[in-house]
Amino acid sequence: MSGKVGLSETIAIDEKVKKLRAEGRRVISFGAGQPDAPTPPEVCEAGIAAIRGGATKYTSPGGCLELRQAICEKLERDNGLSYRPEQIVVSAGAKQAIFMALAVIVDPGEDVLLPAPYWVSYPTQISILGGNPRVIPTDERTGFKITAEQLRASITPNTACLILNSPSNPTGAVYSREELEAIGEVVLESGIQVVTDEIYERIVFGDSAHVSLASLSPALQKKTAVVNGVSKAYSMTGWRIGYFAAEPEWAERATALQSHLSGNPCSVSQEAAIEALRRGDASVREMVSVFGRRREQLLDLLRPAERLSLCPPDGAFYAFPDVSGYFGRSTGGTVLEDDLALAGYLIEEAGVALVPGSGFGSPKHMRLSFAASDREIEEGVRSMVAALGKLA
Repeated sequence: MSGKVGLSETIAIDEKVKKLRAEGRRVISFGAGQPDAPTPPEVCEAGIAAIRGGATKYTSPGGCLELRQAICEKLERDNGLSYRPEQIVVSAGAKQAIFMALAVIVDPGEDVLLPAPYWVSYPTQISILGGNPRVIPTDERTGFKITAEQLRASITPNTACLILNSPSNPTGAVYSREELEAIGEVVLESGIQVVTDEIYERIVFGDSAHVSLASLSPALQKKTAVVNGVSKAYSMTGWRIGYFAAEPEWAERATALQSHLSGNPCSVSQEAAIEALRRGDASVREMVSVFGRRREQLLDLLRPAERLSLCPPDGAFYAFPDVSGYFGRSTGGTVLEDDLALAGYLIEEAGVALVPGSGFGSPKHMRLSFAASDREIEEGVRSMVAALGKLA
């Protein structure tokens, strides 16, 4: 594996912004994959109390019992899913939870179905494990969602599982109950497994509602590893607590794997996560309200960009516009051929950073996060639209 794994594209953009700022450049970043709100004060206090109370030693490899119980309570309350603590594996963020879920489901040489656009780390994780990422393309015509017919046509005898992300990073697509029911029928017909990435479940807008595929039937629950965490809903990205819920044998194998990787998740962060899951809902509602307002602000500000088209996001905190209308246009004699060139131009000309869509398997697009202040959105998007207007 040495030399074959590159830096995550989203993290690479963040590192570039930090470097430019260190050089004295003013850059507004729309690359953030994390809420800009602070972690709720009561959650921070729980972490401080854990340190002062001596909760600084090893825990069980799969997470402390109280946190796993709190996760079971959350899954029952929010998703209508019944699990026992021994079916929960707590990890260093949802990213690690996805990796461990794939590790216990996918054997080397097997295929993993991956709707595109996809989160940047999915294909790399699959490849690290010796699996084969098999992309199912989507576009604006289906709201960036796969159909049951597409899924059925993509399954072969070598297919191990499907990764399903709703709400989606990067598109903001949210699958309806009806869409999931149709997909669930195909899953049960074929016998494949599913990893559902539900980390953005609390961040939905308008009439959209998050539904967990596993909640649709006991049979689907047995086929599904449900991945979630506290990072996005409670603005705890740096605390690194994610988890997955699954059948006991999957959880047992993942716990054994974690015992050889990190030993256990951070003990202090686990105590803070218990507080978030049991008493943090007011902060979530306030944050989602702010994101809803910023979403409308962003959509309004992007309208003057005539060659840009956008499918409005129903969840998460990203917009994913099609910017291919600007490919082939030039600046100072230089032709911008693709999303990478356009991203470079926007940093230099407009002082704004976006994530090129090629990292998400969709090179016609770019991702803008609206996890930024109202002022940054106003100033940054206006500057971006003005820079796009200069292209000949």
